Amino acid sequence: MRPTASEDLHELLGDTFTYGEARRAGLSDRRLYGLRDAGQVIALGGGVYRWADAPPADDDLVEIAERVPRATLCLETALARHGLIDAIPAVIDIAIPRGSTRPALRAPCRLHQFDARTFDLERDLIDVSARRPLGLYSAERSIIDAVRLRHREGSDLAWQALRRWLNQPGASPARLIELAQRFPHAEPALRQALAVLL
Repeated sequence: MRPTASEDLHELLGDTFTYGEARRAGLSDRRLYGLRDAGQVIALGGGVYRWADAPPADDDLVEIAERVPRATLCLETALARHGLIDAIPAVIDIAIPRGSTRPALRAPCRLHQFDARTFDLERDLIDVSARRPLGLYSAERSIIDAVRLRHREGSDLAWQALRRWLNQPGASPARLIELAQRFPHAEPALRQALAVLL
């Protein structure tokens, strides 16, 4: 099967596709690179492509979701997505399980390796218009990670997020402490901060 019309290819491959999928669909290197050079296809990095007329999406998040199956937005990026900090992160913080292969990405990322035993705690999935969802830690988990990594991330990040979270309806300090018990380095500092703030 060797489709010639871009519309047929778009339908066959979907909004996002890999180099291998394009080849299996009968697209030659010359044609693929021609589509890219003409601005019809965007190269996201690592052999991942997206049609230029696909619905709007954050190309960096699409690349991460496509190339790193367990990638999870964490720390400053997750806190910003939850509205717990005012900063707009310059890079995307992603976590992968410790021991995983470190991916080479075009997207501006800071890679963090988290303990595999607690990696999935409070991990949700979000749609970023890729073929698979991207992980996102809950607001509570993101606060705890900021507290336990405050020596690297800065304590201001953790305390600003905690203060804002406490002002949200439904915030449960007891639930936050319960979750923090799974992360021994975070619990004492979190308890102390809550005692001051409450």
